[in-house]
Order: sequence, then structure tokens, then C-alpha cells
Amino acid sequence: MLNRSISLTLGEGLLMAALLAGVPVIGVTQQLAVFTGHPTPLARAHAHNDYEHTRPLLDALSLGFCSIEADIHLVEGSLLVAHDREETTPERTLQRLYLNPLKERVNQNGGEVFKEGPPLTLLVDIKSKAVPTYQVLRQALEPYQSILTRFSDQGITYGAVTIILSGNRPKSALRQEETRWTALDGRISDLKRLPSPALMPLISDDWGDHFSWNGSGPFPDEEWAQLERLVRKVHDQGRRIRFWNLPDNEAGWRVAYEADVDLINTDNLEELQRFLISRKHGTDE
Repeated sequence: MLNRSISLTLGEGLLMAALLAGVPVIGVTQQLAVFTGHPTPLARAHAHNDYEHTRPLLDALSLGFCSIEADIHLVEGSLLVAHDREETTPERTLQRLYLNPLKERVNQNGGEVFKEGPPLTLLVDIKSKAVPTYQVLRQALEPYQSILTRFSDQGITYGAVTIILSGNRPKSALRQEETRWTALDGRISDLKRLPSPALMPLISDDWGDHFSWNGSGPFPDEEWAQLERLVRKVHDQGRRIRFWNLPDNEAGWRVAYEADVDLINTDNLEELQRFLISRKHGTDE
């Protein structure tokens, strides 16, 4: 009770100080969320190449991101996190940077990553050979099954953390398993084959392969119609959609947001957080 009283007092002090300084209410909300450790969960915020930030995982979580991307390489039996093989170091494992802190957070947080928030998506981009890397990953996930989403032919049983495999995807290996602790990140070309959403719940693709607009000037009407068709097709099949190489600025985020793209890709965590919160509270101009 004492700690709670102190927290409230400090929070109220921060609120008063911010208001006296002329900070807008939306800015106060963000500051209080970070201060108290309970940011607003942002279901559509995706931290691209999250491991390149100062505090992998933690920076994104502190801002409410509900989707986080980590690239992995299989190196001498270890799953090492880095964009390129030559950048790997032995201490930066998937377990140490992501799985261990997520399990600890979920256990301390009543079974959730964010209280009253959606499951966290951990998009694991496999950079090394698909099948050998997946075999090691599958074994590595065994101690974390209590927090993971389970996939099967009968459907999806959501846990606190949903792991989706991208990059070099072990498609055949996953199809052969009756129960899986991971699913596949599909491509728009995969939609023609109608795989089960329990196998492929997310569709990701390169923005530049489908649209010429680069974030400058108006978004062309014909490309808007094409984007709407793609999003509707993915949603009609019970999946989510994401684009990498989406223009990483407010213009690109606005187009994706208004078209109902489920995960908005960014390297600029704080800027996207401000954008999404402003949209949620109707304070954008």
C-alpha cells in the first residue's frame, strides 16, 4: 500500500508539472505511461529490426509495442540475434534478449505481456538455413510453452506471446506437425493456395513490390484502391497484414492506418507511438 501511495503521489506530481509547463494532455498521458511502467498497448505497432535499438525488446515494450521483430542466425548450435551473420556475438541469443525477459514479465504480470492488452507478436526472421534453424528453435521453445500461443489443425489457442516465423521459413516442417508453437509469416502470393490461418495467420510483403508511392505527395487513387483490395482479401481469410519498406514517416503510417493494415512497420519507435496515440485520442491534425 505504501508503494502504491508513493507511485500515485509521484504520478500526480508529474501530471501537475507537465500541465503547468504547457504540455498537451496527450503528451502527459504518454509521459505518465512511461513513468508508471504501464504504457498504452498499441496493437498495430511493429518494431522492425527491434534488436538494433538501445534496449532490445525493452524499448519497444516501454512504448506499448505489441509486435516485435528479431532476426536470428544458427551459429554453432546457438540462436544468435543480428541482421547479418558477421554481426552476431555469443551473448546475444534469442533466449537472453527476448524469451527470458518475456517469460519473466508474463509471470509477473498475471499471464500477460500488457495487462488487458493483446498477445505480443514476436516475429522471428530466420536468416540461416530454414530447417536446421527451426529444429534448434523448436527445442529452445520447450521451456517457454506456458506463455506461448499454440497452433494446430483445430485452430489457435492464444497465449501471452505469439511466435511467427519469417525469412527462411520452414514451411514443410510446420505443415507436418499436428501441434506447433510457431506459425508462418506468409506472402501475398501464398493467398492463392489458401493455407489455414492457423498455419499462416500473418501476411507480410514488400511495399515496393506493390506500390510506387514513396511517402511523398498524395497517395494515388488507383494505389489506394489496390491497397484496400489487398487488405480486404487478407482480412476475409482471417489473417493480418503487414508491409515492410512501408514509407517510415507519418504519411506512410497514415495511409496504412486508414487502410486498416494490421501491423505498421517502423524503425522510429517513439514517433510511431505518438502518431498512434494521437489517432486513438483523436488529437491528430
